Amino acid sequence: MYLRALLVFLSVAFISSCTQTRIKDHTEWGKYYEQNGIKNACFMLRDNNHESIHYFNKERCTQRFTPASTFKIFNSLAALETAVAPDDQLVIKWDGKVRRPEWDKDMDMREAFKVSCVPYYQEIARRVGPARMQHFMDTVKYGNMKIGGAVDTFWLDNSLQVSPDEQTGFVKKLYFAELPFSERTQRIVKTLMLQEQTPAYNLYYKTGTGHVGDKYIYWVVGFAERIEHVKEPEGSMNKSDVRNYPYFFAENFEIPVTDTSKDWSKVRIDILHNILKDYGAIPR
Repeated sequence: MYLRALLVFLSVAFISSCTQTRIKDHTEWGKYYEQNGIKNACFMLRDNNHESIHYFNKERCTQRFTPASTFKIFNSLAALETAVAPDDQLVIKWDGKVRRPEWDKDMDMREAFKVSCVPYYQEIARRVGPARMQHFMDTVKYGNMKIGGAVDTFWLDNSLQVSPDEQTGFVKKLYFAELPFSERTQRIVKTLMLQEQTPAYNLYYKTGTGHVGDKYIYWVVGFAERIEHVKEPEGSMNKSDVRNYPYFFAENFEIPVTDTSKDWSKVRIDILHNILKDYGAIPR
């Protein structure tokens, strides 16, 4: 009886130890935000290769915020799945309103995603419609799943909210084509997200900037693929095998709207690179 009890105790202790090592708090990542004078920030990283979760500022990682333009990932999925957009070449004509030079023209989905064109995606959302959009959000369980009053502004006006933790889970399912959309739909959206392609890594992401009260919420959501060339055993037909190791991430921080001391859009990408390099998701 004593031996059996001891074995049970050791098994529980071992499982607990494994669980702790698979969830790690990286306080050292805070230096990148401190160096830039950023007080409220977080970073969540899921290492699929080691089935581990890594974070900076756990409390904020589980807090929900407006997704802002990171919702273009979801919006693209909904448009393609409903055939509102037959493919990524759907052109929506400019409505003639002057907003930004990069937005003020006819464009297809691929360009609209790249320049984060709000009017394009507002029209996409109107064509999908509130009923179908709500259905997809409920099925995916995306954030608080709230559309609010208008189908073309809910991801901008703080009606819809999602946490960095939820964002990483979402893009992980997208990567493995496990969302309730067709494989084709998910494959196309992944290609929209590709921002950096090198022999050593691929980096896919969507940025977002939300205006809430007296602050801006800055996002970067996506995944990195570290590329390794593994030599095959002698005698094998293939000289080398290319393997991709995925890492899923969400970065989130806030800045007062009055603070124009830096290019915060650039800062968020610089910090993303630094943390991914520190962890080894991309090479230095």
